[in-house]
Parts: sequence; structure tokens; C-alpha cells
Amino acid sequence: MSAARWHERPLGGLASLGVAAGLLLLWGWIAQRAWISPVFLPSPLQTLDALVLGLREGELLAQTQATLLRMLYGWLIASALGVVVGALIGLSATARSWLLPSLELLRPLPATALLPVGIALLGLTPGMLLAVIAFGAAWPVLLATAQGVASVEPRLQEVARLLAIGRARFVLAFVLPHALPDILSGMRLSLTASLIVGVVGEMLTAQEGLGTTVLYAARAFRSPELYAGVVILGVIGSLGNLLLQGAEARLLPWRREG
Repeated sequence: MSAARWHERPLGGLASLGVAAGLLLLWGWIAQRAWISPVFLPSPLQTLDALVLGLREGELLAQTQATLLRMLYGWLIASALGVVVGALIGLSATARSWLLPSLELLRPLPATALLPVGIALLGLTPGMLLAVIAFGAAWPVLLATAQGVASVEPRLQEVARLLAIGRARFVLAFVLPHALPDILSGMRLSLTASLIVGVVGEMLTAQEGLGTTVLYAARAFRSPELYAGVVILGVIGSLGNLLLQGAEARLLPWRREG
């Protein structure tokens, strides 16, 4: 890593913290001047009190755990399916020509729009919501994997044949490592999609989780609890992204040198 880039990282982090602190102060100032009714915009301190109380004595911790587990399970299923199906499509030019156009048509379909279909087929169960999350979050991994696998240098296949390397070993030793940057990028997008679909699904199906907590707090005009739930969702999304960034930096160390 160059010296210039090494110095840029602390400065970038301080700048981000400064922007966050400025937004927090702006929020407190607007709330203090009551430009927006406290019924709809509590102060940061009121939100913090609701957050601490909910995690310590209320059901907020249990709701957070429910959403977090649902997001993780959906993301793991989506990642596994996306990598396997994407690799199969990427390895076959025929499969790409036949399937990718149809997949591109299905990809923009909002996963939450399939909730009524899921309810009709699987009932109003946790498994139904998990299936919808996996469907909505699989697309970034699937398409990124297919693209990464398809971009493998064709001459590597010729070398593998000359060295009598089997198909499975070739995929594990050459194809997947080559496609790993694309796969990890798709998994980062997939994690965000898992959280979004999970929360919206909780709201629509009234299942346990932060989505239901936020929705009920909004309906009851309990704005501190509402914003406390939103803060937790933001923290979950940010931490998940940071963890995957750290994993990507460890698995792809050469990217840090660029």
C-alpha cells in the first residue's frame, strides 16, 4: 500500500465521523427547536433512552435477534444457491445464452411482491419468509458468480487438459479463485438485500422482528421506539458491510496494494 493511501484512510475515517456528528447535532437542534412535532421526531437523547431501555428491559433485544438470525440464514442460503447456480451457468456458454436473458427479466422483480405467492404456497410461516429472503438475495451472488466464472481465461482450460486436471479440481483450483472478487462483491450486495427483504417481510406478515416493532411503534406514535429500531437496523447493515469488507481484504490482499 502506498504512503499516500495509508494517510488517506485515517483522514477519510475522521471525515466520516465528522459528517455523522454534524448530522446528529443537526437532528438534536431541529428537535430542540420543535420545528417538527416531537410526536414524529424525538431528540437523540430520547431515542438513546428508548434504545437502552428496550435492549435492557423490553423486547427490543429479542426482536433484534430474530431479525438478525433471519437475515443471516436467508443470506447463507442465497449465497450458497447463487454460487452453485451461477458457477454452473458461467461454465456453460449454452446455459448462459439460454438462461441469462430470462434471469435478467426475473431479477428486477421485487422479492416482497412474491410474499402473497409464498403465503399461498407455504402458508404464513417463518419458512415462507426465509424462502422469499433467499430468493430476493440470491440474484446479486448468482449474476456476479456467473460473470466471474465466464471471464476465466480459456487458455487455462487448455492447460488443465494438458495436465490431466479433472473438471471438479479445475473449478475449485482455478475458476472459483478467479471469480472470488465478483462473488464477494455479490455477497455484500446480497447481505443488504437480505436485511431489506427480511424487514419488509416482517412488516407485511406480522412476524417477530424489528420490522414489526418499527411498524407497531409508528402506528402507536411512539417515535423514540421507532427511531431506536431504525438505529439498530442501520447498525446491523453497517456492521455486516464492514465485516464483509474485512473478509474481502483478507481473502484478496492484492487489492489493497492497488
